[in-house]
Amino acid sequence: MVKTVLDKGWLAARSTEVEINGVQLTTTQPPTQPLNSPWMEAAVPGTVLGTLLKNKLIPDPFYGLENESIIDIADSGREHYTFWFFTTFECKLSNNQHVDLNFRAINYSAEVYLNGHKEVLPKGMFRRHSIDITDILHPDGQNLLAVLVYPPDHPGRIPPEGGQGGDHEIAKDVAAQYVEGWDWMTPIRDRNTGIWDEVSITVTGPVKIVDPHLASSFFDGYKRVYLHSTVELVNKNALVAECSLNIQVSTELQDGTFLVEHLETQHVSISAGATIHYTFPQLYFYKPNLWWPNGMGKQHLYNVEITVNVKGYGESDTWSHHFGFRKIESHIDSATGGRLFKVNDQPIFIRGGNWILSDGLLRLSKERYKTDIRFHADMNFNMMRCWGGGLAERPEFYDYCDLYGLLVWQEFWITGDCDGRGDPVSNPDGPLDHDLFLLCARDTIKLLRNHPSLALWVGGNEQVPPPDINAALKNDLQLHPYYMNSNNSGTSTITPVIKDPSQYLDGTRIYVQGSMWDGFADGKGDFSDGPYEIQNPEDFFKHDYYQYGFNPEVGNVGMPVAATIRATMPPEGWQIPLFKKLSNGYIEEVPNPIWTYHKYIPYSKPEKVHDQILSYGKPKDLDDFCLKAQLVNYVQYRALLEGYTSQMWSKYTGVLIWKTQNPWTGLRGQFYDHLLDQTAGFYGCRSAAEPIHVQLNLATYSVEVVNTTSEELSNVAIEASVWDLEGECPYYKTSEKLTVPPKKAISTFEMKYPKSKNPKPVYFLLLKLYDVSDNRIYSRNFYWLHLTGGDYKLLEPFRERRPPLKITSLTFIKGSSYEMRMHIQNTSKKPDSNAPLYRNNFIRRNGSCDELDSSESFDLLDGEKHEISLYEKIRRNFSREHNKAKVSEVNGTGKGVAFFLHFSVHASKEENKKGEDTRILPVHYSDNYFSLVPGEVMTVTISFEVPPGVTPRVTLHGWNHHDVHTVL
Repeated sequence: MVKTVLDKGWLAARSTEVEINGVQLTTTQPPTQPLNSPWMEAAVPGTVLGTLLKNKLIPDPFYGLENESIIDIADSGREHYTFWFFTTFECKLSNNQHVDLNFRAINYSAEVYLNGHKEVLPKGMFRRHSIDITDILHPDGQNLLAVLVYPPDHPGRIPPEGGQGGDHEIAKDVAAQYVEGWDWMTPIRDRNTGIWDEVSITVTGPVKIVDPHLASSFFDGYKRVYLHSTVELVNKNALVAECSLNIQVSTELQDGTFLVEHLETQHVSISAGATIHYTFPQLYFYKPNLWWPNGMGKQHLYNVEITVNVKGYGESDTWSHHFGFRKIESHIDSATGGRLFKVNDQPIFIRGGNWILSDGLLRLSKERYKTDIRFHADMNFNMMRCWGGGLAERPEFYDYCDLYGLLVWQEFWITGDCDGRGDPVSNPDGPLDHDLFLLCARDTIKLLRNHPSLALWVGGNEQVPPPDINAALKNDLQLHPYYMNSNNSGTSTITPVIKDPSQYLDGTRIYVQGSMWDGFADGKGDFSDGPYEIQNPEDFFKHDYYQYGFNPEVGNVGMPVAATIRATMPPEGWQIPLFKKLSNGYIEEVPNPIWTYHKYIPYSKPEKVHDQILSYGKPKDLDDFCLKAQLVNYVQYRALLEGYTSQMWSKYTGVLIWKTQNPWTGLRGQFYDHLLDQTAGFYGCRSAAEPIHVQLNLATYSVEVVNTTSEELSNVAIEASVWDLEGECPYYKTSEKLTVPPKKAISTFEMKYPKSKNPKPVYFLLLKLYDVSDNRIYSRNFYWLHLTGGDYKLLEPFRERRPPLKITSLTFIKGSSYEMRMHIQNTSKKPDSNAPLYRNNFIRRNGSCDELDSSESFDLLDGEKHEISLYEKIRRNFSREHNKAKVSEVNGTGKGVAFFLHFSVHASKEENKKGEDTRILPVHYSDNYFSLVPGEVMTVTISFEVPPGVTPRVTLHGWNHHDVHTVL
């Protein structure tokens, strides 16, 4: 197969402004250059709104209040957002070749005109369309294509008060429901109308391969594994096709070469014009490399290629897909009542997040997906839930989840708010066309089912589908016996079954009817997820915080950094909230109207939580407010995950945070903003969710060790040190040797400094879990704490105590890619040679995302001996065209903790306009918002891409390093 993606050269025009029809557009009167109104350059894939923004015909709907100036489809009528899209392509065929025009998705229906011929693309946002255009291609190879795209049939109207899914009318269609707005999202004015996913042409011979299904089965403790595969074959010819059907399985070696592990050939005869389903004989593998979720092991992927050769023609079509051998099971845990997941027979404690989509204008790309998914892996998450009001995510999303080890919970397009439980009460019968819903569901299953990261299907968000749809999905998605909870992987023989696993529509992963049913929340569908606001950090650890075993949604704050506010709002949006004191002593935050529009969540909850930003002192301006918000973000999200993990298996089986990011410039529930800059909450999660972790139970002050891995942790100990604001260490303790069983959280000793004589009202606690034999560190965790009933206001004068720093950077450059090792030392005290943990030599953990063995970087940066493995890794990835080392000294004013340090990367310019956003984004940091006690050393890895013609500048900023220091 030869595939050509049609993603360039598209034009667009509003249908009411085009006076000719599709036949004329694609024969005698195509748009001509230079473009004349109403034609403009189009965003394909994309939406009408994206096209209008691209041509600056509307303001940026995600900036300030600009969305209010864009007419909503409810007021303009559907015709206002009904658009023509036009392009040309070249395609000439040889004898017996066939060509299809493919739309992977459009919203919502369309008419397609090619060289004067018309085809109709029926309704539905989540279905593929393929048109055989062999007989209507132009003889000279130059082809004219026009597509008239219609919006959803029921775009709805946005009530003055907003609401969850507007007036809920959008749910009558099979489409994304978030487009009418939510409590975290502004309405999308065109309801995402457009050719929003890939358009392509594919050229094959007489026989075409359609939707192969790959599945695997496991026996003898995963020593004996079988690959099952079924393929649909379509003979487009008027003659019988004698076919040689091949399946090849290969794996990539470290040097980039591929090892072919299996090659099977079968003969198939297909009648003229017929479609058949062919199942290959199962392929046997002995101890194949398994695919594991993030934090449990490596994500081994094999490449499966299926080819059909037709006698008298040659290679007719080929299909390839990466595939991971893994078995996912789940059941309702008797101890907790929560749903428990197992991967390859190993229980996995779920820590992840809810996902809407990358961008509300559907500006989707491989590059954006790669960053999105890597960010989730960087936070040590192992699951993402694709929320039912959003998308059936795209194959590129799943490609990166496969690569980075993120399990995916994929919901269908049902929400409680729009499908029977909203305010006002919405229609409980789902979309008007139930057959269309099921058609889209089945097509989505075929599109995504071969991805190892796809863990489960769920009928809807906070609601189940209507009974007939729910029953059909249960039937369609019934498990194959090999995937039922029966421990088949331990049997010695294959149990006879009626059908090969690959003959099922799926059969390898469960279907759960709704997000609060069957082991999620209370399991009965009551509104028992949440809460969604600021909390007292210690509450997360209390047994009565959440009473069910698996929380599918728990939300919190999400204020970004000040630079993002300035980049996404006009100056009137830079005003920080007013702090209104209530009669009960609590504070009510009153945000400016722009923050309210962007769905700001306050950092106080009157009657329950005192304002967490004010606990650090009243903020002076936007920069001060946002920095203090980052302190709170870090504390809130670390405590959330540590609280759930503290009760792993005894009370909980998993938790998903609502939510990890926003598809627009929202101000709630996010770990990185829409511009791709991380909040401090990102790094609080990264710390709390590491596979092996030491933590402080904020309710009991017991020091705990969490081991989520499948191996026992032995010969380890904990170092606990308290540091006051003067840089002294009034409390120091090391534990006895510990043994931590696999998949276990244990309590060790109580941190008793607050009970000591004359404890300081504000202090720092540094915990380190280390290997006793070589002092290498498994986990490091830094807290700032106050005594019961106190606050952090003493940190305000502490800002003037600036300890000196020494920063050594090693930079490798390959083209536009930068890789940096930043070696930071707090030089306010000479390290104690008898306390080698100051070096923070971390242990490398297999299967974790981008884990850095710090000792290798330390040695390299210190100019001492270095490990050849690190050198070779860097040398292979970065040529010697550019590499440089630099040492920076930051003078200080005294001994103390270097608190809340964070790097950022900027474009270096001689002159910056006032308020100009100079950040280079995205940037991947191995850690950020970190602190160093006197004498301590840390290594941070930074990687990023630099736009053409830009020189990067790396800066360091901190709580008590408030001047910006340029370190590169």
